[in-house]
Amino acid sequence: MMILPKCTRLHLLSLRGFHHGTCFSCLSHNHRPRKRPVQKWLSRTLENATFHTQGSCSNILSKLDTGIRIRRSFSLSAAGIVNSAPVAVQPYLRLMRLDKPIGTWLLYLPCTWSIGLAADPGCLPDLSMLTLFGTGALLMRGAGCTINDMWDKDFDKKVTRTASRPIASGEISQLQALAFLGVQLTSALAVLLCLNYYSIALGAASLSLVVSYPLMKRITYWPQLVLGLAFNWGALLGWSAVIGSCDWSICLPLYFSGVMWTLIYDTIYAHQDKADDVLVGVKSTALRFQEHTKPWLSGFTGALLAGLVLTGVNAQQTLPYYGAVSLVALHLTHQIYTLDINKPEDCWKKFVSNLAKVD
Repeated sequence: MMILPKCTRLHLLSLRGFHHGTCFSCLSHNHRPRKRPVQKWLSRTLENATFHTQGSCSNILSKLDTGIRIRRSFSLSAAGIVNSAPVAVQPYLRLMRLDKPIGTWLLYLPCTWSIGLAADPGCLPDLSMLTLFGTGALLMRGAGCTINDMWDKDFDKKVTRTASRPIASGEISQLQALAFLGVQLTSALAVLLCLNYYSIALGAASLSLVVSYPLMKRITYWPQLVLGLAFNWGALLGWSAVIGSCDWSICLPLYFSGVMWTLIYDTIYAHQDKADDVLVGVKSTALRFQEHTKPWLSGFTGALLAGLVLTGVNAQQTLPYYGAVSLVALHLTHQIYTLDINKPEDCWKKFVSNLAKVD
């Protein structure tokens, strides 16, 4: 006999339709006060199933789970798209960080700057070129994340924020990750082959940076610099894809500015993990700068703005360009001034704001 608390027995006696075989676990769950509202259809289903039997319990729960998954499938967010994908595919989508697209945008934006500057005066950037580079950014960011996770599998297991990554958690083996990396790089190569020969050679030259970046945190306190060199390669490639070659007086200052920008936002990002980084033995600019982070970031900001101004002068840009540069200066100044490097949530907020403002 199941012994119930007195208040529960009294409540059950007041209910009609109670019969042998009732699923007590769901019955008691249904009569607990709910801390948050649920969908009307879900509430009605639970009410109608109050006195279902234990034998039909699994069937009802299955229907509820299906309903929840259907509800999730309507989400158009990156995480929602990943969650609505087939279960077998989801680990690979998370491996390439499709559920966290900010990195793809940060890789893509320097490409758009370069393509925009290469457009004829008074004309909009080439839409087909923007689409092509967007696809390439998605694939190369995914390939970079796969390489990073393959190198850092043992480190990721020791850090709370990264322990659930597909390779570290064992959802994907090293061999499977290697095969998936081959698919991504092959697809990225197909995109690259759509460009002119100069751009194909220039794009292929960036692969060494993509592969070597994950190793840098083991040997230098400046892995963010190497990341900046890799992430802003599109500042060179976008121009050459449109024009056929690089105008170095424009492309180099733009590339330099992008590298400085990466040093700013990724140093801020690295402050989230500095305690774990010390424990596992990896290095970063956050650990290098420590309490002197703000002066360093201010220096990078000054260099970034100087590079953007030089780019504008050499590209014969007009007042709107310098207005945009002024907005960038205001945003970065406010970001650095208000940054609290000892609060991970503030570091994350400042990191994300770069995507929202510096475009």
